[in-house]
Amino acid sequence: MCGIAGQLTRSNSGIDLTGSTKVMIEQLTHRGPDDMGIWKDESSGICLAHRRLSILDLSPHGHQPMCSPDGRFIIAFNGEIYNHVLLRKELENVDSHSSSIQWRGRSDTEVMLAAISHWGVYEATKRFTGMFSFALWDRNERSLYLVRDRVGEKPLYFGWVGETLLFGSELKALRSHPNWRGEIDRDALALYMQFNYIPAPYSIYKSIKKLEPGCITKISENGSMDDVELQRYWSLQDMIAQPRQNISDIAAIEQTESILSAAVKRQMVADVPLGAFLSGGVDSSLIVALMQNQNIQPVHTFTIGFNETSFNEADHAAAVAHHLGTEHTEFYVSPQDAMNIIPLLPTLYDEPFADVSQIPTYLLSKLTRDHVTVSLSGDGGDELFGGYNRYLWGANIWDRIKYLPLPLRQVFAALLYKPSPSSWDKFFSIFGLLLPNRFHYSSAGDKLHKLAKLIGATSANDVFFELISLWKGTDIVLGSKAVKTLATDPSHWPSNLGFSEFMMYQDTQSYLPDDILVKVDRASMGV
Repeated sequence: MCGIAGQLTRSNSGIDLTGSTKVMIEQLTHRGPDDMGIWKDESSGICLAHRRLSILDLSPHGHQPMCSPDGRFIIAFNGEIYNHVLLRKELENVDSHSSSIQWRGRSDTEVMLAAISHWGVYEATKRFTGMFSFALWDRNERSLYLVRDRVGEKPLYFGWVGETLLFGSELKALRSHPNWRGEIDRDALALYMQFNYIPAPYSIYKSIKKLEPGCITKISENGSMDDVELQRYWSLQDMIAQPRQNISDIAAIEQTESILSAAVKRQMVADVPLGAFLSGGVDSSLIVALMQNQNIQPVHTFTIGFNETSFNEADHAAAVAHHLGTEHTEFYVSPQDAMNIIPLLPTLYDEPFADVSQIPTYLLSKLTRDHVTVSLSGDGGDELFGGYNRYLWGANIWDRIKYLPLPLRQVFAALLYKPSPSSWDKFFSIFGLLLPNRFHYSSAGDKLHKLAKLIGATSANDVFFELISLWKGTDIVLGSKAVKTLATDPSHWPSNLGFSEFMMYQDTQSYLPDDILVKVDRASMGV
């Protein structure tokens, strides 16, 4: 919801702390058009900067960077803490704090500082429910903390350039520093060629990393990249390892509805106009239904439509909006509208990114911003509730082929792979009408080539990686080598999941934060 940037450098480096940090944060004006602030401690070589998009407490009391009342902590915070009212009450009821807290305003940032002062950085962060990334300077320890939310909704990049640590919400802020030297990371480029995005902790630059979701990193005043302390305060793997509840379907449905309703209610708290993206699919329709159920006035909903019927979901969205009684706005995209966005993409995303819906997501965000400041969406539903087709047919394919001898499968795969995709498409255009309807596929050749790769897989995990990979191996990028990510490192794979659950887990670890949430964050913050 905002933009943060800053640096920690040697006090004798000769860098103009304020001037260079101001240049960095000005690159993020689009993320926070309402206010700007800079704080520095020259003796420690630390400078924090903030661009504000006012959502809660629109008064000057929400200005950042913000200092704790005792002056120990200074924070630059991007995001929103949805349970800040409950935390405020909890802090007020703590005996040692009941008489000492003098609240200046109603912002969640102020509550975060009070929580950190009372419980410490790690314990306080565990209590925060929301989407966030923040930089926190501890004047007593003379240490910098960089923190990111559990699933990675809000971005945070960091890395050393010479003896200066740079950090910020987007790479463009780091690149504007006068000492910037950006060298392309060929290993990261190979990951991009495989997945269509660059997974954390890598970025396109060798010296710069993405802070992984659910992590806190601590850098001391005189630290270096070699002694950065990284701690994971939340782990999806730990959640998966917990014993499962033995409850009925009805009880599970009731609990799920209760949890989702409470989450939606928390996220509807704002001091600015609020709406929702509505595609007409299950996820966004459910979110809008829960919003309207808790709202007296019609919810503002927004949809992008396409004149090509094979891509258009606007009719479904309009039907849902009519059923729920929302105040609905739709915008039909022309080819020229899409073409006009292409020159903006390098500025929006800063590094290679190839999600096919990045253009319509930007156009939808632009349409929505003309009416409201905050918009909810259904992103994350597919990964958590099994919404992708591959969760079903990937598992079905493996169940059917795993007992066949591998050499036989490899021969069959070679036969499928030998004709080109265009040759298969031509075959199906001629003989496809003779086949049952369930075998009538668009892009049949591409699907058969994908099937060939799956048939030759040696394990369920191989099936999954074939499904999500454009290329495998490092030979696609000269000079690259194989590197591990959360998704590809077996030490992060739970042992108690079925194949479909394993795929959902992997996507929640990597595809969701590094593709889906990147797309939505940059597109929405870009306007």
